[in-house]
Amino acid sequence: MFNIQKRFIFLLAFLILFSACGKEKPAQSYEAEINHWHQQRVQRLTKPDSWLSLAGLFWLQDGENTFGSDKSNALVFPEKAPAFIGTFYVRNGKVKVILKAEALVTIDGKRVLEQTFDGSAEGKTGIMKSGSLSWYVIKRSDRFLIRLKDSENPVLKNFTGIKRFPVDKRWRVKARLIPYEPSKKLEIANVLGQIAYRDCPGALVFEIDGKAYRLDPEGKIGEKEWFLNFSDETSGQETYGAGRYLVLDAADSEGITYIDFNKAYNPPCAFSPFATCPLPPKGNHLGIKVTAGEKNYGHH
Repeated sequence: MFNIQKRFIFLLAFLILFSACGKEKPAQSYEAEINHWHQQRVQRLTKPDSWLSLAGLFWLQDGENTFGSDKSNALVFPEKAPAFIGTFYVRNGKVKVILKAEALVTIDGKRVLEQTFDGSAEGKTGIMKSGSLSWYVIKRSDRFLIRLKDSENPVLKNFTGIKRFPVDKRWRVKARLIPYEPSKKLEIANVLGQIAYRDCPGALVFEIDGKAYRLDPEGKIGEKEWFLNFSDETSGQETYGAGRYLVLDAADSEGITYIDFNKAYNPPCAFSPFATCPLPPKGNHLGIKVTAGEKNYGHH
């Protein structure tokens, strides 16, 4: 009888302990969470076709645009490219490429000599490749451009990381969405001087050190994430002059979300003169030093 009681007590203690362990989740500090996010950001930046691989940006003119490394071409590629690769033809709102067979260029990994683009794929398909170079058609406003990348770009090879402000949970702020009535479109200029209009679900209102601020995100009600393009009093000093970007969860059913400035990151233009970054919309400048997130990079 005594042994049975001992076994019962031991079994009960084991079940209690096992139950407690099953409910316990591995603790991860807030700082570790932000550091993990930043590590993933760096991993994306160091991929062979990342923003750090940008090596050129070429405007296409209506009609014929020859390209290759020979200086007689309309678009002069780096010396490592074949001398004469082919011709881009811009007609009726589309771009057609005709490649020279001897250039040995592939399109999406296949030996294709002709293809037509409308600019909507933007690096997902229609990628032409020769050696370490790759390029594709992009569209900005009503103009077509060729974006060139080099997986051996010195900017990519020499990348050693991005300096950051110390992680501080104070910069994770609660925000409330104030919808615009009527709805509002954000006017977004890019570094090329072009204007685009983006949906805005409303203003995000929040407090820092007891003072109220507001920012207009890009996005729609019903989406999972929104995008913030903002500048602050560190812009042009500790951080990139044209501002920084931030992705956040869309507001919940109560209109609440959190803006985590520790996840503020540099736009591609901070790394390369060949990017076409959108600039912060009017009103998205914070009159405070946001000492969180990524600092400026290099000399850009």
